[in-house]
Amino acid sequence: MQTLGIKTPSSDGAGDDTERAGSGPGRDLSPLLAGAATAVGAVGALLALTDAGSPLRAPCTLFFLLTAPAVAVGMMLRGLEPFGRLLAALAGAVVLNMLVAQGMLAVHRWSIRGGVVAVTALSLSLFLLALGREKLRSRKPPQE
Repeated sequence: MQTLGIKTPSSDGAGDDTERAGSGPGRDLSPLLAGAATAVGAVGALLALTDAGSPLRAPCTLFFLLTAPAVAVGMMLRGLEPFGRLLAALAGAVVLNMLVAQGMLAVHRWSIRGGVVAVTALSLSLFLLALGREKLRSRKPPQE
């Protein structure tokens, strides 16, 4: 049987610096990853809209077509647990993409550019709707 020693913080605060070195604003990668994902998605949309012959066009466009609606649907589902929200947002993104593709094929107007524009417009409208809803919830009623 192994015993583990528990290190208690000293009263002079000398142990605080070593404990804080592993955490803090320099170690949080969430904003960096969000910025990188935004950049990859923007590059994917731009490559698809300009019809560039880059080998990165397909993966970046697919990333954009999955993440743009997923972020918008995820914003609408603020009350769910993180894993459930992620799963529902990805499912919503796939459904939105399929509905756009099916609608464009039904009217015989399929094009890559049109699909990217339609998904962007729907995702942006969902995102703005979620932001407006958040603003209304955070607004305090006037006091009399």
